[in-house]
Amino acid sequence: MCGIFGIFNHKDAANIVYLGLHSLQHRGQESAGIVSTNGHTMVGHRDMGLVSDVFQEAELKKLQGTSAIGHVRYSTAGSTTLSNAQPLLVEYSKGFIAIAHNGNLTNAKVIKDELENYGSIFQSTTDTEVIIHLIALSHENTTLDRLISALKRIEGSYSLIILTNKELIAVRDPYGFRPLVLGKLKNSFVVSSETCAFDLIEAEYLREIEPGEIIHITKDGLKTIKPFKKTSPKYCVFEYIYFARPDSFMFGRTVYTVRKAMGRELAREAYIDADMVIPIPDSGIGAAIGYSQETHIPFELGLIRNHYVGRTFIEPEDSIRHFGVKLKLNGIRDTVKGKRIVVIDDSIVRATTGRKIIKMLRRYGAKEIHFRVSSPPTTHPCFYGIDTPSRKELIASSHALAEINKYMGSDTLAYLSIEGIKRAIGNNDISFDYSFCDACFSGKYPLKFPWGMELEQMELFVKR
Repeated sequence: MCGIFGIFNHKDAANIVYLGLHSLQHRGQESAGIVSTNGHTMVGHRDMGLVSDVFQEAELKKLQGTSAIGHVRYSTAGSTTLSNAQPLLVEYSKGFIAIAHNGNLTNAKVIKDELENYGSIFQSTTDTEVIIHLIALSHENTTLDRLISALKRIEGSYSLIILTNKELIAVRDPYGFRPLVLGKLKNSFVVSSETCAFDLIEAEYLREIEPGEIIHITKDGLKTIKPFKKTSPKYCVFEYIYFARPDSFMFGRTVYTVRKAMGRELAREAYIDADMVIPIPDSGIGAAIGYSQETHIPFELGLIRNHYVGRTFIEPEDSIRHFGVKLKLNGIRDTVKGKRIVVIDDSIVRATTGRKIIKMLRRYGAKEIHFRVSSPPTTHPCFYGIDTPSRKELIASSHALAEINKYMGSDTLAYLSIEGIKRAIGNNDISFDYSFCDACFSGKYPLKFPWGMELEQMELFVKR
């Protein structure tokens, strides 16, 4: 996952993007970058770290211009180095072009190998650079047509924002895996991964950019194009479960509302008598409230999160992830001591986080710990932009429920079913059109891979 943001025709373009990236910081913490244009030349700044660390007053002053795009990154393809930070900015035969990408290209390695055989020289190990090379090689006359030509060769998930000196282009892949929304700030069009960024800058939310749609913005206004073969949308269900901010409006519903509905469904499927319901903050809060409301078991804050520590799931190194569990969360002894507790988490990946949390709660005197998960078992890796590990590292892919429960040390363990998550998203109407990708739970991938590519895809390029 990454976060992307762009604005066209605003006197404080870079500053607006800076604010937008702050709102999207939860989508990536490895690096941040902004590229701006004054209509004649383009300048960019990117570095490793959080938005507030990368951009100070001096850096923002250098980013002069009336249009800009920005990016916050966590890696699913390519190593964690400055060369892979985005937006990527290049000058080629047709001028300057910058690109910010959220997603994962499933055939990037195949195309990269082909391009290198023809003599292309790559400056990064990120799959996004493949798009730039394809644009540069196109014989079409306009940036828009060159982009369309490039996108017709790639597969996978992509929400993109492209900036040149004269235009801003936003595009969403035909399946709509990753979110992308359109807004307006007075006379300026804005594009963002999530609507929460619009709330901060007081922009008007217009609509979602549709799957397979290209938005082309110039001084003459906005036009929309749909050059790809229409297919059924497959929005990423994990956006609702974990990644998106709860205050964002996404795929037709507010994220917080859906998370509460998941908690209510979980309560109906896996009720247990207890003294309190506590969430693993922050993404477990909505589901825990829903569970509490459905069961009438009191909601309590039994765990407190240190908000100055990153989200452990998206830290790139195992050593940081495991250390971060202790640094990130602490229990409240007086709340949990002697109590029967229902602990609500949004998902279980390796189960190492849950195991450590349960040990902590035991140490603080919890009498019973019943672990409840507001999503189904994660049994398959994601190839569309979420950094889930290989299948052998996903505990639910090789262990039964009782085995996972024993490993974690909980008294009981239960997950929300796939049918339950459908009801939660469909507002209890399981017959509705379920336009979501749930391959991480079901193994039903909307896009198939060549034989053996599943293994290669987890390392799209060699990580150095």
